[in-house]
Amino acid sequence: MTTKALFRDDAYLTQCDALITAIDEQGIHLDQTVFYPLGGGQAGDTGALTLEDGTRIAIADTRKAKFEGATPDDAVHVPAPEQEALLARLRVGERVRAEIDWARRYRHMRLHTASHLMCAVLPYPVDGCSITADYARLDFATVEPIERDRVEARLGDLVEGSHAVATVWITDDEMQQRPELVRTMSVKPPMGLGRVRLLRIEDVDLQPCGGTHVRNTSEIGALRVAKLEKKSARTRRLVLEFA
Repeated sequence: MTTKALFRDDAYLTQCDALITAIDEQGIHLDQTVFYPLGGGQAGDTGALTLEDGTRIAIADTRKAKFEGATPDDAVHVPAPEQEALLARLRVGERVRAEIDWARRYRHMRLHTASHLMCAVLPYPVDGCSITADYARLDFATVEPIERDRVEARLGDLVEGSHAVATVWITDDEMQQRPELVRTMSVKPPMGLGRVRLLRIEDVDLQPCGGTHVRNTSEIGALRVAKLEKKSARTRRLVLEFA
C-alpha cells in the first residue's frame, strides 16, 4: 500500500497516472501521487481523480494514511462528501489520473517558502505554524519585541534577492549530529527512514522540511504582515499574507 510521493522531488508536478491500491474508511490510496498530505503545518492538497471513462471524483483533502508500517509519504485521498455514490464504482487495481488544484497548491508553495524566510528574519524557535492558501502563521518563542516595518522590509529584500531554493538530503546520523538545523519546537523531522530532507534557500536558510516550495524566492511575490500579536507571555504570533 506504500505510496510514491512524486511531489517530494518535483513540487511543480500537477498530475500523474496512478493505480488504486486500496479503498477504505480513510479514503482512496494510490501507488503514487502528486497530492501533498496535511503535515508539517501545510494544508493537504485538493483536486480530482479521473477514471478512464472520464468520471471525475472530487478530492476534498489529503491526509497521511494510517496503517501498520505506514511512512510519512503514504497518503490517502479524501473524497468530497457528495462523491459517495461514485466510490462504489471504484476497484482496486483501477487506473486513474490524479490532478491537484494547482492554483491552491502554488499559493501553499509560495507561502511555505516565505515562512522559511521568516525564520531567517526572526532567528527564534518556531512554536507552531500553519500554511494555507491565504496565509502563513508562525508562532515564535521569544519575549523580544518584533517590529512590523522591519520584518516587511527584510522579507521584501529576500524575495527580491532571487535566492535559489532546493532540497538536499542527509542521513539520519548526520541529522542527529546537527540538531541546530531544527527550528521548530512542535514538528520534528521524520527519522528512521535512513535519510532526512532539508530545504536550502541559498545564502538564507537551511532546515529540515517535507513541504512543497518554489524554486526561487522571486516567485513568492509581495508580502505583508497581516497580524502581529502576543500569543502568550513567551510567544509572539505573526501572520503573513500576499500584499
